[in-house]
Amino acid sequence: MSLEHFDKEIFDLTNKELQRQCDHLEMIASENFTLPEVMEVMGSILTNKYAEGYPGKRYYGGCEFVDEIENIAIERCKKLFNCQYANVQPNSGSQANQGVYMALLQPGDKILGMDLSHGGHLTHGAKVSSSGKVYESFFYGVELDGRINYEKVRQIAHIVKPKMIVCGASAYARVIDFAKFREIADEVGAYLFADIAHIAGLVVGGVHPSPFPHAHVVSSTTHKTLRGPRGGIIMTNDEEIAKKINSAIFPGIQGGPLMHVIAAKAVGFKFNLSDEWKNYAKQVVDNAKALAQTLMKRNYKLVSDGTDNHLVLMSFLDREFSGKDADIALGNAGITANKNTVPGEKRSPFITSGLRLGTPALTARGFKEQQIQLVGEKIADVLDDIDNTALQAKIKEELKELAHQFIIYTKALF
Repeated sequence: MSLEHFDKEIFDLTNKELQRQCDHLEMIASENFTLPEVMEVMGSILTNKYAEGYPGKRYYGGCEFVDEIENIAIERCKKLFNCQYANVQPNSGSQANQGVYMALLQPGDKILGMDLSHGGHLTHGAKVSSSGKVYESFFYGVELDGRINYEKVRQIAHIVKPKMIVCGASAYARVIDFAKFREIADEVGAYLFADIAHIAGLVVGGVHPSPFPHAHVVSSTTHKTLRGPRGGIIMTNDEEIAKKINSAIFPGIQGGPLMHVIAAKAVGFKFNLSDEWKNYAKQVVDNAKALAQTLMKRNYKLVSDGTDNHLVLMSFLDREFSGKDADIALGNAGITANKNTVPGEKRSPFITSGLRLGTPALTARGFKEQQIQLVGEKIADVLDDIDNTALQAKIKEELKELAHQFIIYTKALF
């Protein structure tokens, strides 16, 4: 029986979401469009298999084929990031990070991460996260120019004496200098942990420096700029760290791995290893730079005055409207983005004075600089007259026509 006949309610809602993805312009920096082949294996019979443990060391029988699948995923991941060890079992980026902490730290140990309000992530020590509750967390941030001041990071590290320094971000538009972070970590005897969830696809595409060989351990999601399934990975070049990571993930924080997702990770990695991927990664950055230039020409302030990667962070500290207002207005115009805090933030985290925009998903659809510049102009048009709902509706129809020239999926997979 088909899903349409078995559960019409879920069938219809799934197809409405398909239509939304086709009609709207997805500009949330952490979202992307994965491959149909990735979705195909995620919906496969592999979802039936329990496989607690690791290849060759399972707690269940009948794992001979899923062992091969996981080994392929591991080898492709190692090749992709040019590292010696990889764990492909984390169910998410947050659980990957939790596994890293559990492997290398004791409760109460000090960690130094990027402040959430300055572009960091909840799992980098935010007090509302387990990373800020189980461990004693301290923070570095960015200057008012939107850039990390590595000398200030060094000064904080020498005062705090953390056991681990976390680098990586969810809303930072500039290159991260992993070598400088490693220098600082070595000076204070800390592990360097690089969370590259946002930039992993750029790293493997050769348009952002790699955290290896500088970081002791590296984590990432597989769905953002990597365009794979939703999930996490952990990599290292240190055998002892690898053993601790494996034990921390299983049996430390997870049970049976999601074999259908691990297979999908392997499929995604195969795409990431192709020559085509380098072209995609370069286009993501070229598009982000084109977007930045367009918005700045329209007199909009960007944190750090531009970008080196896949995102731009708009600042509305000099405007009457908030990040939330911009988020809603652009949503009405068919552009999906997200409000975000900015350096010098004066509003609450639920309102914010910024907006984060990314180019990975539009690039996956085939957008190049010409289309991105047009979208940038439309964004500025909406924000210039933010209360004009008639204009928003008009632009939504115009952008729907553009979106339909770059359809990413023609149907749901069922």
